[in-house]
Order: sequence, then structure tokens, then C-alpha cells
Amino acid sequence: MRRTNPSLIEDYDHYPRIEAEFQSALDESLNSRGPELLYEIVRNLGLPPKADALDLGCGEGRFSIELAKRFGFLVTGVDPVPRNIEVANHALNDATKRGPGLADLVHFQLGAAETLPLADSSIDLICCREVLALVEDLASAFAECRRVLCPEGRMLIYQNCRTDRLEPREAELLGATGRFDARHMEATVRAAGFEAEQFMDLGSEIGEHIEEQTGEASRRLRHAARLLRDPDRYIAQFGQTAYDIMLGDCLWHIYRMIGMLSWRVYLLRTHA
Repeated sequence: MRRTNPSLIEDYDHYPRIEAEFQSALDESLNSRGPELLYEIVRNLGLPPKADALDLGCGEGRFSIELAKRFGFLVTGVDPVPRNIEVANHALNDATKRGPGLADLVHFQLGAAETLPLADSSIDLICCREVLALVEDLASAFAECRRVLCPEGRMLIYQNCRTDRLEPREAELLGATGRFDARHMEATVRAAGFEAEQFMDLGSEIGEHIEEQTGEASRRLRHAARLLRDPDRYIAQFGQTAYDIMLGDCLWHIYRMIGMLSWRVYLLRTHA
């Protein structure tokens, strides 16, 4: 009879004695910071009301509207997806019912990061949230950002980046085989003439905060399990493309919780 490793016996004798206490410690929040952190960074810049801000890849416009509400900025939201601009304008119309002045502060328009529809040196602050991984030509995008920024302007980037824990097959499922690469993004930033004034690697912190507030990651985990267990059911109903997008989105929420993706914040300025 093969003898069991004594150290393994010792481990499983010790661990059950502290397991409940360990679980209890893990149930305690680490007071993770949430997306409000971005507004704190913007506030610390001390920009005056009516400063010109660009929300690059504005999506459905919530962040653009919030920048105008909180700081009184003149905000241009740019996005290449027509649906996003439509939804953003509807959100702005709803917001102006509670704050009529917003209609004079926020404007949405179609445009791509590589060819921004803005004048040279016209923007004091560029905010770019979770969009750079979707940009095909980062070099052109950063060159455009530099072109439209004022000499003392800043660019705030909030982006999930892959870590060494993200294996190739997992990256493929996420659609991130060649995307979410911090090293490539940082090299492109430097080549465009930017330098980091402030940098934070937040790891899973934002994801933990969102999970504690909304339970979103747990919901996405359930969805991913169902998608993987019975793909034919959902492909038949919604199509392969929609299935792939949904699975990637679910995995994105999960991977950011377990260190395969890491939230990074960069505050950039141009070289002196």
C-alpha cells in the first residue's frame, strides 16, 4: 500500500481548523474604490467651468453628462457607433428635464478616434474609458488626441489590460488575443509624445466594488456557465455573432475579478 504524503495529512488536519475563520475574513470588504475615483482625479485637476472636455468613445453618454453636471465642462462626446449617439442624445434630453443648462454644455457626434472631428488645440481634457482596446490604429488615435489637446491639456485613460494570468485560449474566448496589451498601449503613448503624470494599477479593485454593490460578476458567471453548457440553444435563438459577443462580455466581467485583467488608470500630459 502506497504511503500518503505526511505533509498532505498535516495540511488537511490544520486547514479545517481555521477554514471558518478564513472564510469570515474573506467575507470582509477591503473597501475597494469604485468608478468615482475618476471623478476625483478630474476634480484634482482644478479645471474651471466651461473647460472643453472630450469624452472619447462616449458610448451611451452617461459619463459625458456627468462631467457636465459635476464640473460645468463643455463636453463633446464622440463615438463611431450611430446607435450610441442616438441613445446618448435621448439620455441628454432626459437629463435636461432635471437640469436645463445641460443642453448648452453637452454635445454628441459621430466620429472615430483616428480622425477626430475637432479643431487643433481645442480641448483641455480628454477622457477615454474602456475604449482603446477597440481602436484599430492606436498610433493614429494618440496622434489625433495630441493634435486636439491644448498645450497644458491632460488625457485620462481608464482601461482594462490583460495580465500574465490570461492564457492564450482564454484570451481567444475573450476576443483579446491581440488586444488589452498594456505594453503596446504604453509604447504607443510614448511614441505620440505623451508621458504619464499619474498611474494606478488597480487590479481587481473596481470589479470587487461593483460586485459588492450590484452582484454583476456573479450574474455574469451564471450566464457564462449556461452559454458554455448549451451553446447550441443560444446560437439557434440569437446567432453565432451575438453568442460570441455575449460570451466574451461575460468572461470579461469574470476575468477582471480573478486577476486575468487589471484596471489601469493613466493621466497623461504631453512632453514639455
